[in-house]
This record gives sequence, structure tokens and C-alpha cells, in this order.
Amino acid sequence: MQRHGPNEHGRDFIVGDIHGQLALLYGQLEAVGFDYQRDRLFSVGDLIDRGADSLQCLSLALEPWFFAVRGNHEMLAHDALLGEERGSLKTRDAWMINGGTWALEAGLDEAQTMLQQALPSMPYAREISVAGKRLGIVHAEPPKDWNDLATTSQDLLWGRTRIRRGDETPVRGIDAVVVGHTIVERPIWLGNVYYLDTGAFTTGRLTLIEACTLMSGVGS
Repeated sequence: MQRHGPNEHGRDFIVGDIHGQLALLYGQLEAVGFDYQRDRLFSVGDLIDRGADSLQCLSLALEPWFFAVRGNHEMLAHDALLGEERGSLKTRDAWMINGGTWALEAGLDEAQTMLQQALPSMPYAREISVAGKRLGIVHAEPPKDWNDLATTSQDLLWGRTRIRRGDETPVRGIDAVVVGHTIVERPIWLGNVYYLDTGAFTTGRLTLIEACTLMSGVGS
């Protein structure tokens, strides 16, 4: 996990799963007047796959204003290109079936190089100080206690138990958590967990929200 202090010079925003939809992202940033010198953008992961601009979206992880956690799609790419079974039909097919075909056009070598550069900047979790509160970010599902992050890496990437059950039990040890991974018609709260993946690739709707707006009602 990487921690971030308050942004004392600008605003913080959080964006849902981008999935290669670079134009949608820049359209949202333009709409809020994003200041690349002062503002920060936090991502819930899944920068890549399904969308044609996946390579460019992955390169966002190297920008000084962009802070992503890793998603399951980054790990599918990792397993296919960098993992112990890299190059195997099993890992390659799993990635391609889930939207990795963009890498064939971009070039597997280029995709591998960019992934190697980007992943060190994409931890499993982030925590931001916002208006005196602590806001966590993971891709899919937080643990029941924020202090147990290290023991739940698979759930952080793939979990859907909470949203399937409609579980509103608050995550302990943190004020609020933002996640993506599971497409929702509109952003929703379950306890103190906020789901904001509105399906950029399938619906054309990419959710971007300012962190202070998100946190304004937390704990009040």
C-alpha cells in the first residue's frame, strides 16, 4: 500500500475502470478543468484491455499526476507476459479472452516493456488523506479490516462477495474505500465502500469524482 498526504495545492479526483478508453478519460478531465500541475488523479485500476488505447492508458501510470492501483486485468497481462508461466497457452488465452488482444496490434514486446515500467507504480492499495479523513482505494474488494490488506491480495483484485450479498458492513480501520471492478448502473455506497465502475468500455460512461465531494458525507 502507498499512502498520500493531503493535496495542499490542488484537488484530488478518483476515476473508475478506464479499460483503454483514453478519449473518455481526457473528456472527463477537461470537463472538470483538471490542472495537471496541481491536481492528482487516482485510479481504481484496470487501465487496460478491451479498449484500443490500452497501451497509452497503461503509460498513464508513469505520469506524475496519475496514481493507480493494479487491477485484475493488469495481473492477467502480468501473468501472460512476465509471470512464471509467461508465454504459456493457459496464461495467454486467459488474457486474450478477457480483452488482451490490443497487445497483438500494439506489439507484445512493447506491451511487455510498458507493463514492466508501469507495474512498480501500481500498488495493490492506496490511502489518501482527504479533509482530515482517510480514503482507501483498491480495485475490487477491501478486507473487512483495512489493516488486513496484506492477507487478501486475491480479493483486492477479483473479489465480488460484498456487492453480490449487498453487504453494508463498514470496513474497519478506514473512513471510506473506493473500488471498481464490478459494473454498476450508477455509483453506489455499500456501507463505507463506494463502487464507481460504470462500464466505460461497455456503456461509454466513465465516472470521475472529486475526493472531497465523495468524503463530504462520510462520518457526518
